[in-house]
Amino acid sequence: MRNKCEQCGLVNQLTDEACRRCGARLVEHAETGPEETKPKKRRLGQRIAWILGMTTVVLIICYLSLLLTSDELGYDKRKTVERAIAVLDANGFGKQAFVLRRLVSYRATDNWWNMQVGHHDAYAATNFPFEVVTLYPDFFEVAVDDNERAAILLHESYHLFGSGEVTALEQTWRAKHRLGWTEDRYGQTRVWANTEELTMAQLPNLFHCGSDGKSDCAP
Repeated sequence: MRNKCEQCGLVNQLTDEACRRCGARLVEHAETGPEETKPKKRRLGQRIAWILGMTTVVLIICYLSLLLTSDELGYDKRKTVERAIAVLDANGFGKQAFVLRRLVSYRATDNWWNMQVGHHDAYAATNFPFEVVTLYPDFFEVAVDDNERAAILLHESYHLFGSGEVTALEQTWRAKHRLGWTEDRYGQTRVWANTEELTMAQLPNLFHCGSDGKSDCAP
């Protein structure tokens, strides 16, 4: 901290009352050294960018953890999945087929997330928003053909878009005739029975048609 003479410009000591060069009285104010720079506050855009960057890093880590804690599908099973997706594509479900074909990582065993949630009786499980689909043995062994597997994948595609179980059940049930997955052909299969039971429990309004008031409203 030093005093600067306003007359001759000499910088004097803080305790000096008169200038050492010209003798002029020093004004009682102190000249400080370089101003201490205050830490600049982050701008809103920088904060948003930082938050988005950290969120992206966390999502990538979570996604990789799902892959690392589960097994890939084998070659034969991947071919089976491709055939089922082709059924969807051929029957007007192009958007769903694109996502299922291009954006999904298929797994053969449960990852850590599924182990926590539990999908013991399911044919498949989807981890949204990571687009990871686990296909259980029943998908390949219980479903009788590619049409039934296509119906299962159609159900999972709605989860891939962020829809809940009720929406997935309803949309799949309403679209079953477009897949050729109808009661007269598949009414005795386990996949049909399971899907019908779940749909009736969640969406009883789809089964109040016909003369008896208990028939399927989306035949």
